[in-house]
Amino acid sequence: MDFSKKILQWYQGNKRELPWRQSTDPYKIWLSEVMLQQTRVAQGLPYYEKFVEAFPSVQDLATASEEKVLKLWQGLGYYSRARNMHATAKMVVTKYKGSFPNTYHELLRLKGVGDYTASAIASICFDEPEPVVDGNVYRVLSRYFGVDIPINSTKGVKYFKELARKVMDRENIRDYNQGIMEFGAIQCAPKKPYCLLCPLKDGCEALNGNRIQELPVKLKKGKIRERFFNYLVFVDKKNNTKLEQRKGKGIWQGLFQFPLIETEEFVTEKQLKPAIAEQFPNLDIESMRLYNQEAIVHKLSHQHLQTRFWIVEVKSSLTTTVSWLNIEDFPVPILIANFIKSFKNHYF
Repeated sequence: MDFSKKILQWYQGNKRELPWRQSTDPYKIWLSEVMLQQTRVAQGLPYYEKFVEAFPSVQDLATASEEKVLKLWQGLGYYSRARNMHATAKMVVTKYKGSFPNTYHELLRLKGVGDYTASAIASICFDEPEPVVDGNVYRVLSRYFGVDIPINSTKGVKYFKELARKVMDRENIRDYNQGIMEFGAIQCAPKKPYCLLCPLKDGCEALNGNRIQELPVKLKKGKIRERFFNYLVFVDKKNNTKLEQRKGKGIWQGLFQFPLIETEEFVTEKQLKPAIAEQFPNLDIESMRLYNQEAIVHKLSHQHLQTRFWIVEVKSSLTTTVSWLNIEDFPVPILIANFIKSFKNHYF
């Protein structure tokens, strides 16, 4: 039995029952694929269910406000995925009259849709023989065939795509693509693969060469940037605070946060006060204290945010405020959401 037939046989006996697997609706397949990029199934499943309930069709998603989309996405991270998803929904409705394109090459024209997502939709929904290559597939192919070309190099991306095309099952591409991804997620797992019970063990180069932990090979990332965030959590006599919306193309675009002062290193209250006075010249501060003595380190792919929250109580009423009663209606980064939950439990 060849490689693809063993994958299909394994899939039929081991696949998880997931809601999007009951459908060939490209909208639902697209939603699941976007959400599960860089996200575990267990984490992404509740978000998928919330999105399908809130936006049953691509038309519903297209007409939703960005704030509602970001709020439902809150906690999944990589928020550009949500913004691209929203833009794509609008594009499908306006340019394609509410129906997703049915070919790999046409799907690539959609915003935020790359090779992997286009391949998944084309094969699962329209039976187009296009191989998917995600992190799970890279791992399976690299280990089974003993390939040590870095998977995140230009050469590696091209090589593994060609290899995936060579070994795929064209006659049942829908189940095969889902099967090899499932196989990588469950059987050929990153740290503790089930090699002794693996149907591919006899031909696995990595297992036979004792190289399981070495493969796949990945080029190391560049240096991690350290940033120091000081969030100003204002509280006035009416229990109001201030939020601002992040602009530009940086992290968390479109999400809300407390007023932020970024510094080159950790600072004291005395060092921070001049910057607050400059940014808020008419503010009458009654008291100020550090909420978390130990900085919260929020790790992103290329940067670590050393975060401190400063509680700033003011004598006069704030202007352009947000009430603590409805602050949770705003889409915020999970870092801010966790603070709000903790602060409200202790302060109010």
